[in-house]
Amino acid sequence: MQAEDQIVAVMGPTGAGKSTFIEYATGNSAGTVGHGLQSFTTAIREARVPHRKKPFSVVFVDTPGFDDTEKTDVEVLAMIADWLVTVYKEKAKLVAIIYLHRINENRMGGSLMKNLQIFSNMCGRQAMPNVVIVTTMWGEVSLSIGARREEELKVDFWNDMLANGCKIARFEDSYESAWSIVGDLLENRTTQVLLSAEMVEDRHQLNETKAAVALNHQLQKLVKEQKDATRLLHEQARKQDDQLLAERLLQQRKAIQEDIFQTQEQLRRLKIPLKRQLASNFGSIKASHFGGLHSLRTVRSSLI
Repeated sequence: MQAEDQIVAVMGPTGAGKSTFIEYATGNSAGTVGHGLQSFTTAIREARVPHRKKPFSVVFVDTPGFDDTEKTDVEVLAMIADWLVTVYKEKAKLVAIIYLHRINENRMGGSLMKNLQIFSNMCGRQAMPNVVIVTTMWGEVSLSIGARREEELKVDFWNDMLANGCKIARFEDSYESAWSIVGDLLENRTTQVLLSAEMVEDRHQLNETKAAVALNHQLQKLVKEQKDATRLLHEQARKQDDQLLAERLLQQRKAIQEDIFQTQEQLRRLKIPLKRQLASNFGSIKASHFGGLHSLRTVRSSLI
């Protein structure tokens, strides 16, 4: 990247269309779009393109979601934190953060809520005027259904972000649509997200940031749901007269128990300090600082 480049970070769940959006915006369709359930973006990728009318380039940054099929949520958080801290320290021009959401989703499930909660806590209130929630997959639903879901999302899930200056736009799978969204954002002043300020200015370790606290909360919730599911499957298997069905239920239970182990391993790596958890919950206890600013390599190695 060059000093005059303007940066647009593209974030959101796996399958929301991050790679597709960037390919349309850059005019680069090389068959690398991430289709299906498997994540295509497993690393942070940058695509630099000259502005259509102005004497600078725009750098689109593609990031993995927190439901990545190749990396754990903790690994993804550390990866994005590395990049954000670098942007902060180098005073790069981060002018916009685009968060993609599939409008064809019938409900706001656990994975979508996890992505949104971490994203919101990563950005913080101050960055919200530079954030736009972009809905995708409009070709998969009727306009009336999509518009109704959009209104429900505004009221039930995006209201706090909107109240702090976040904007909403629709992506219609075209170069023109991408640039109609991006063009307005490039008028913004440079912003810095809360997570990078916490790590650089406040000297927090990554696991002390609000984004990490939000991830911790989501993982704890997931463990509870997984344990409830294993108990239910165990009871169903115990009551079955059909031996084959009982064995299948026990196999499902075993698979979920393996998921529990993996989730607990992520929690172990995350290790949220008690004072930080209390500060997040009640807002009245100042979180303690643990040493000076770690290098990006140290941050990654200490958590992953």
